[in-house]
Amino acid sequence: MLIISTIKKYIVFKEDTILDALSKINDNNKGLVFVLDYSGLVEGIITSGDFTRWLIEADKFDLTVSVAKIMKKDFISFSINDNSEDVIRSFTDQIKIIPLLDNNGRLKSIALSEAKGFQIGGHYITEKSPSFVIAEIGNNHNGDINLAKKLVDLAVESGADCVKFQMRNVQTLYKNNGKANDKSADLGAQYTLDLLNRFQLNNLELLEVFDYCKTKGKVPLCTPWDIDSLEILEKYGMEAYKVSSADLTNTDLLDALILTGKPLLCSTGMSTEAEIKRTANYLNNKGVSFIMLHCNSTYPAPYRDLNLRYLRRLRDISGGLVGYSGHERGYIIPITAVAMGARVIEKHFTIDKNMEGNDHKVSLLPDEFKEMVSQIRIVEEALGTDSERKISQGEIMNREVLAKSLVINQDLKSGQEILREMIEVKSPGQGVQPYRINEILGKKANRDFISGDYFFESDIKNILVKGRNYQFNRRFGIPVRYHDYKKLISQTNVDFAEFHLSYRDLEEDLSNIFNEVQDIDFVVHCPELFSGDHILDLSSVDNNYRERSILELQKVVDVTLNLKTYFPKTARPMIIVNVGGFNESGFLKAEDKIRMYENVAHSLDQLNCEGVELIIQTMPPFPWHFGGQSHHNLFVNHNDIVNFCKKTDYKICLDISHSQMACSYFNWSLNDFVKSVSPYVSYLHIVDALGVDGEGVQIGKGDVDFSELGENLQAFMPKVPFIPEIWQGHKDNGAGFWEGLSFLEEYL
Repeated sequence: MLIISTIKKYIVFKEDTILDALSKINDNNKGLVFVLDYSGLVEGIITSGDFTRWLIEADKFDLTVSVAKIMKKDFISFSINDNSEDVIRSFTDQIKIIPLLDNNGRLKSIALSEAKGFQIGGHYITEKSPSFVIAEIGNNHNGDINLAKKLVDLAVESGADCVKFQMRNVQTLYKNNGKANDKSADLGAQYTLDLLNRFQLNNLELLEVFDYCKTKGKVPLCTPWDIDSLEILEKYGMEAYKVSSADLTNTDLLDALILTGKPLLCSTGMSTEAEIKRTANYLNNKGVSFIMLHCNSTYPAPYRDLNLRYLRRLRDISGGLVGYSGHERGYIIPITAVAMGARVIEKHFTIDKNMEGNDHKVSLLPDEFKEMVSQIRIVEEALGTDSERKISQGEIMNREVLAKSLVINQDLKSGQEILREMIEVKSPGQGVQPYRINEILGKKANRDFISGDYFFESDIKNILVKGRNYQFNRRFGIPVRYHDYKKLISQTNVDFAEFHLSYRDLEEDLSNIFNEVQDIDFVVHCPELFSGDHILDLSSVDNNYRERSILELQKVVDVTLNLKTYFPKTARPMIIVNVGGFNESGFLKAEDKIRMYENVAHSLDQLNCEGVELIIQTMPPFPWHFGGQSHHNLFVNHNDIVNFCKKTDYKICLDISHSQMACSYFNWSLNDFVKSVSPYVSYLHIVDALGVDGEGVQIGKGDVDFSELGENLQAFMPKVPFIPEIWQGHKDNGAGFWEGLSFLEEYL
């Protein structure tokens, strides 16, 4: 189960109205709210079903009625100290949320059946959540509150989720009252007491640092080394506690921690497996939310002693989530621990490894900690899920190029039988996969085949896909290549064709392709790839690279002007261009993007574009470049796009798929995006998207709300032309385009 402590979305007060309750139910998306009195006591529960029954039975419909009128007073609840297994056993198909109360009946947290874990601050720690990364400052401030605050700042900049300290009362903790000059003490104890007496912050200073953490938006945590310190931290309102390895077997302190009802992060260093099992069983029987942290309490710990495989065994022992608290040098081990299932990572943090104190030498410097967090996030992204394997977008693209498919080796008339000797396996993989050959054998051809044609899904299902005339309130076209232009446009009533050029197409003799003047308009889509693996980039900081990009784009302009000879209806053809801005290693800082936008503007100024109009395409955060993926920085953010267009007077091609993926990744609204850029849109690529990098998806099969999109396009850009830019839509006689256009007729 998942235990959450942020309960505002799940509660109403008994004086609130039914409308208030409905608003909360809609907000939390869990189908219920708990009704409290103003002292926090739980008096009842209201579910969406309760509301429905009231609606049916009520004499009149009045949403201003008090929730007390419809709440149920019988509901299941548990104490925050009850055995967690008892809570888990109480979940049913109907009961998925259970309130956890303190000894006075006040609501303290909520148990959800959907996952294991709990909440600390704004972070959910579950099997599927990002790892909770703790910067353990401990006493690395060396008793200087200003250094402590500086370390907090650096931890925030380094990407830590939490900043942790330690509090102890050395007078009550040590049997010699914490005297550093006790000659009878062992050398190790003398050394530790000497450091503690000189380098501890006093309690008020620590509380001040905790407050400082909160002003920086980070969760402060602390390890209480004794019950006196715990009482101070509990009065402060600490959200969770770290149990040091030294206290994993300290039942007195554990009992005091259990009574707080707060989540516990328990290090297992210096403990035998029998002791770990005993504490895990003890905490489970007490109903505590806890995570065991695998740990080796040596400073620094030798790599050979770390035994990361124990994480799996520790998970079985504790029955819950696990983490890792590291005292080794470097940061590769915590990254590996995440790959092995650690959901919490704790690593010591310092500004100088040479400072006095044994924690400094096993700590990470800010740049090292930042790199560790960055690599952890990469590993988490790569871990994915254990659900059914699906082909990624990049694999789909490479499969089209590298895989094999079934082709016919002779001409065949519609109605004739397809025989085994007519079928061969050839690259590329743009048709039906070879293993499906038996699904084709013996079928009657539903179309005329020319030798070398691919077999498609429509040949297996015996469905002949054709275009037709479509009705839209704006001009529309389809994307074409030179070789399929005539075949595709002959099937429909398009107003124009958008030629997707390859760099080899730039060398074609157009008289060999067009033997007469064409009676439709045209648009050109500039290639992204040119010979020698050169990807067009007008923003590059490499002057030579940028100069070549300008030359290549000028060739496209020249070819477009030549195409006007065959398409005289188009007075000023548009060229859709991705101007660049990609980066393989990650997203760039704002100041770097400003320079790149300036490079784009300067590059465009060097082109001779008389007679054509360059239209800049909006881009996704993670574009695919011929089977590989990069990060994109330019023409992704709608605010950047608007600023560039205002400064330069250039217009854009709004690619719905690209911009939907940007909105999904950055948590923007596509509705707001479209409205923002609408004054600068001259052309539309309309297509769907899945997630943050699934581009070119068939319209209606992804994340785009086409009902809302259609309304916005009609309201803000009613005359802007479009194409259905469906990836591989030209295959199977243009089946993808015809399906997409049929879908869009309802909305455009």
